[in-house]
Amino acid sequence: MDDAELLEVDDDYYAFLNLPRDATLEQINTAYKQLSRQFHPDKHIDPAKKKDAEMIFNRIKTAHAVLSSPEDRQIYDLLGTKGLRTDGLQLIPRKSSPSEIREEYERLAREKEERRLQQLTNPKGNITLHVNCTDIFNSYETDYDEPGMFSNIEIAGMTMFQSIEVPMSSNNVATLAGNLSVSNGQGNGRFTLSARKILSSKGWIEVDVGAGNGLNLGGKGTRNLGKRYFTTGQLNLNFRPNGIVPALVGTFAVQLDKHTVGYLTYSAAGMQSSLSTIIERNTERNYVNLTFSLGLPHSFISCNYIRRLIEQEMKLKLAGKVGTFGFMAEYGVEKKVSKYSSLHASVTFGVPTGVALKIRFIRSSQSYNFNIQLSEKIIPAALFYATTLPIISYFILKKCILEPLESEKQREVIEKKKEMYEERLQQRRKEAEAAISLMLAQYERICSEEEAKAGLVILHAFYGKFDDDEDNLEEMVADDRSSFIDVKIPLQCLVKDSNITVHTSLKYELPGFYDPAIGENKVLKVQFKYRNNLETVVIEEKDEIKLPLTK
Repeated sequence: MDDAELLEVDDDYYAFLNLPRDATLEQINTAYKQLSRQFHPDKHIDPAKKKDAEMIFNRIKTAHAVLSSPEDRQIYDLLGTKGLRTDGLQLIPRKSSPSEIREEYERLAREKEERRLQQLTNPKGNITLHVNCTDIFNSYETDYDEPGMFSNIEIAGMTMFQSIEVPMSSNNVATLAGNLSVSNGQGNGRFTLSARKILSSKGWIEVDVGAGNGLNLGGKGTRNLGKRYFTTGQLNLNFRPNGIVPALVGTFAVQLDKHTVGYLTYSAAGMQSSLSTIIERNTERNYVNLTFSLGLPHSFISCNYIRRLIEQEMKLKLAGKVGTFGFMAEYGVEKKVSKYSSLHASVTFGVPTGVALKIRFIRSSQSYNFNIQLSEKIIPAALFYATTLPIISYFILKKCILEPLESEKQREVIEKKKEMYEERLQQRRKEAEAAISLMLAQYERICSEEEAKAGLVILHAFYGKFDDDEDNLEEMVADDRSSFIDVKIPLQCLVKDSNITVHTSLKYELPGFYDPAIGENKVLKVQFKYRNNLETVVIEEKDEIKLPLTK
């Protein structure tokens, strides 16, 4: 949840119209007509009162428009006013279930956030650092070498990649990308300009021009062959001083079922070629990839499994690979540390690769990778430290950096929320005072009618948070410093046939009410006369109002 969502203050349209959540369309229209007769601007001649009436009537119209529309009401009941402000949510089928509407809202919200983050140039970056720490574990391999005072840790290589997109039109995108790599004191780089054109809903093509270790020309494309089949192809030509080196990749894919796709890929580059079969299954919680590759000079079988722990915002990974050049195994975990950031750590071991620790930090579209080679052979000590070091480092990072930063962010959000509530309080207080001034004529009329038939007459009514010594309603006075307000007039105006029924627990949403003690537990204290009997009642915030009291 971002700051805007945390700061959002919703309106309760049911409370404002004094309706139950299951109100019928007839009840909604009746409530609208009753309030319109009281607050319609055309019923007031005085300019000041007309302006106050417009302010109240606009809220009445908005509440009625939402609740009287089956489409908007369904969205409002599920998501509140933020759902009504989400572009595109009103376009989904009206017979959709609540879960489908919520999923669509979440999808649209994600798309909106992605558009905001990826607007303009849509930058993407990747930095990979290769670190050689094998000297640390040399003492575990040999007993005859004299260890130095300090182990030698060296940067074996580094790779940097960055790309930006330039939208030419709705169907054409140009991409500018470059990468630079340094390894063992030698470096090289490449610069590529790509242009992609979407031909139709069935496919696209792309042309690439690059420089780096010779001129590079290439093209790629994809084509849907039906509902279940599609194919992709790629051809690259690398012009070098000693000749042209071609590279070809072609893939044919078929959708086996809702979650499973099969791929058949042929790849050839120089003296190397391979034919691979891939089975990929991807569900909400599980991802499995099986690969069988037959090639020259390398053939292998690999398996990757990822388990998504959605509630913990975490992924667990297991992988294995066996081929003509040896074997490799990997286990790791990925943890989401903020809305836009995640941290990934994995341990790989095998022959002849040895033991390595891979750490990756992803922030939006930027990725930072640290590949740390711990040993050239499989050493238990290297495996132990590779496993425990990231766990310990993460908890230290979490306790010393992440949690304090999150606490500070939450504190700032709370302060902003208080400021926002203060502005809202002033606005609602102004609306309540305006509503009460417009209720005076109706208040006097209802009081006269109820007194004439010994009906329900509100003598005193206060709403808010009270101190222990504030029990005598006749002596209580509400002012700007009080944490409670006088609601005698708006409460009396709710009397109908000597009865009051308020369906909502959010009493501060009623016309003439506002919240005088934000975030506090509030009650409604009422002293009324009914059938010449004097009674006093205290109504909790969560309870409905029903007066007079019934057995």
